[in-house]
Amino acid sequence: MKVALLKLSAAMIGAALLAGCAGVRAHKGAVVDPQLASAIQPGVDNKASVEKTLGRPSFTGQFTPNDWYYVAQDTHQFAFRNPRVSQENVYRVSFDAAGNVTNVQRTGKELIVGLDPVSRKTPTLGRQKSFFDELFGNIGTVGTGATPQQ
Repeated sequence: MKVALLKLSAAMIGAALLAGCAGVRAHKGAVVDPQLASAIQPGVDNKASVEKTLGRPSFTGQFTPNDWYYVAQDTHQFAFRNPRVSQENVYRVSFDAAGNVTNVQRTGKELIVGLDPVSRKTPTLGRQKSFFDELFGNIGTVGTGATPQQ
């Protein structure tokens, strides 16, 4: 009886541990149907028709408010790893001064840049000194009025 209970509890603990390693898929941003986005025609559509077709934009251009951006990103994550982008769509709809569509561009995952925000070196200008140069470089120059060598 105790052996069966021990086996059952070990199996349940193992299942719970494996459930924590399940993959997670997520969608972030706008939900844009590619068929609807391809139906937008330059010279035919305007801001009102684009808003009815695709909805409000994710954001507008900071320097050119006549550019609307629709951003969507699908990610997947396994266990405790960082999420990875599986698909990304960015639609840029440009308008002229009258509010008519002039251009529709689509870009994807190829424009994603991998950045390493944590590097172990800080770039500096000038001569690079070793640890011992920094430690012993000022010996004899303190209080003499002499400047240390650069």
